[in-house]
Amino acid sequence: MDELIFRGRDRYRPSWSHLVLLLVLLAAQGFAISHGLGTTGFLWLAGGTLALSGLGLWTTVRSWSRVGPDGITICWGFGRGRTHPWDRIRWIDVRTVESQGSSTSQVRMFLAGGRRRALPGLLHSDLYPSPDFDEQFHRVRNWWELNTEASARVEPVRRFRDRITVTVAAVLATLAIAAVGAAVFLLR
Repeated sequence: MDELIFRGRDRYRPSWSHLVLLLVLLAAQGFAISHGLGTTGFLWLAGGTLALSGLGLWTTVRSWSRVGPDGITICWGFGRGRTHPWDRIRWIDVRTVESQGSSTSQVRMFLAGGRRRALPGLLHSDLYPSPDFDEQFHRVRNWWELNTEASARVEPVRRFRDRITVTVAAVLATLAIAAVGAAVFLLR
């Protein structure tokens, strides 16, 4: 079987909704200038926002997954990635999260120690549609089934965190940080 490679740069692209969100956040920070933040504070806040947005885009585009004879190697944009051997992977499935009328599906693996790892570059959503997502998932699953014993495959129990995607968690964390930053500067 051929090695499978899923790269972020082939899948993800900046969208207009991302740009609009960034502009709204910068406008809110501009509003904070008129409430005592000052030019220097605004430049720090806007620079931090742009730096974090750029870092997020950079890591997303540089992320990748490779499925091969040694196991599954994943890289989230830094370094050479980490290989998880087949004998340490207990289960592979698709996590689908429905939120506000849209759904996101991502392939993930469950490791022997109980950790869960999503495979970057292998995702299907309304924002990033992937017409061959099911086929790619089955190819990854075939690799796993060919390289593991049936007795080593153990389906994990479902938890609350299985319903929250990384993207949703990142957006919520960004909004919380922005709200705390705005509150600190407005109450000062």
